[in-house]
Amino acid sequence: MKNKLEKLLGASVYPASVTKAGQTTYFLARKGLEKLVGAVGPTRLVGQAAGQIDKQKVMVGLTDAANAAGLRRALPWTMPRVIGLATSVGLGDRLGLATPGHIHAIEGLAIEPVLAQQSIREMTRTQRSAQQVIDAAMWGVFQEGFSYAGEGRAALGSANTRRAGYYAGEARATFSSANTPHAGASGYGADADHLQQLEDIDVTVEAGFTMFTIDPGKHVEDGADTMDARALNQRYERLNFDGLEISRADLKLAYAGRKFLLEGDVVVSFDDAAFLRAAVKYGNAIAHVASMYRHLADRAKGVFELEVSVDETASPTSPAEHYFFAAELKRLGVEWVSMAPRFVGRFEKGVDYIGDLGVFRASFAEHVAVMRTLGPYKISIHSGSDKFSIYSIVAELTEGLVHLKTAGTSYLEALRALAKIDPALFREILGFARGRYETDKATYHVSAELSRVPAPESLSDGQLPGLLDDFHARQVLHVTFGSVLTAEGGAKFRDRLIRRLQENEDIHYAVLEKHLRRHVEPLVRK
Repeated sequence: MKNKLEKLLGASVYPASVTKAGQTTYFLARKGLEKLVGAVGPTRLVGQAAGQIDKQKVMVGLTDAANAAGLRRALPWTMPRVIGLATSVGLGDRLGLATPGHIHAIEGLAIEPVLAQQSIREMTRTQRSAQQVIDAAMWGVFQEGFSYAGEGRAALGSANTRRAGYYAGEARATFSSANTPHAGASGYGADADHLQQLEDIDVTVEAGFTMFTIDPGKHVEDGADTMDARALNQRYERLNFDGLEISRADLKLAYAGRKFLLEGDVVVSFDDAAFLRAAVKYGNAIAHVASMYRHLADRAKGVFELEVSVDETASPTSPAEHYFFAAELKRLGVEWVSMAPRFVGRFEKGVDYIGDLGVFRASFAEHVAVMRTLGPYKISIHSGSDKFSIYSIVAELTEGLVHLKTAGTSYLEALRALAKIDPALFREILGFARGRYETDKATYHVSAELSRVPAPESLSDGQLPGLLDDFHARQVLHVTFGSVLTAEGGAKFRDRLIRRLQENEDIHYAVLEKHLRRHVEPLVRK
């Protein structure tokens, strides 16, 4: 079929995309830089007649939103789905081109990918819509034939970390059976990341996301860590107790002066001060998550899964605060599949973990004890890109109950590919990024020094890809992605960058595969 199609169309057909469903064979073809969806046989996709093969009509059409929706109806495996408690990795794609490379990176590994992942903030900075994010991932899934029928993923299934004890009954108190994926299924997830407003939920539900990450960071009181007793009591009195659905006295009675024994003989305790700090720091955030969750449950068109994230705050989440946060969400009836506390140490963008690994391990073990006692649910590692020194610790202690979230690293690896393909364009982007860094870094936790990033004209072509291994250059390039991609409406860099990657997609995919595989391999327990 592939050879016949190529001869008829004068185009290249992606072999893994050729899929028969009923009387119709669907495929993805490339003609020049344009990708086209096609069907041999009866179809509701929109396009032009291209001839016949074996007395069946051949139609080809654009890879647009209408045909994306049509293909999802024809091939349900191209739709995102819930993943549940399986070990998973979020693979954000800011250019809409990375999904095939991401799929190559997890090939043969017992890990579930979230292939459509972007926050509202990132969508704004890249000038993409929620629907475009979903559709771009879906076309990559179709191109690679990434079906959860199992043909392309023989290693997944029984080897996966869906341990029977975590999927059977009572132990999964915070994860409803309605959201449990079918045994043995694979596929991919779609994460509407860092949602902060009710309207964000409406937009991403409509687009077809299946995972929703609630970020209540604006409602976290970071100052609680340094408040004196008087200030804590004053702030406690002003908490949103209506949203918490409990009285001031009853909430204090539930925690103050009490100790809680966790799995593994870990103890968290709350004297009056510890309780007040936890309540003041996270009380309003808990109420906000509950409100967002109920809105989501009302709007969602099918099963969904929730992640709760408090990682983008100024101070770490202590194990006791994690316990308070999770226990209160549970009391309020919120069900979640993963939670991202703010861990000790520094999780800066695009670089390895900064901090004492021994301290991280000890603290992380206590967070895992909270998770196992009140869940289980997955511990989610945000800003997880390039944190190579902690992956083995995380995998060991969670025993696979982990979600690793990456995003900007795929953009950086696209720039690495560009440095190989078109050094001149890479130099332009580097020079522009150096000029934007001091402004753009304001919304990120980064510590790169601009003075330590070489001027582009000082480097040879052969030295350029190596900049993507440099701490300072990675962060400068990382945090300026929005400015780069939207300069002159995209005409200055984005359109040229995308064209060069499209012309050399095999190089792009190979670079992504090599780098992202370093992330996921340590998480897969042998």
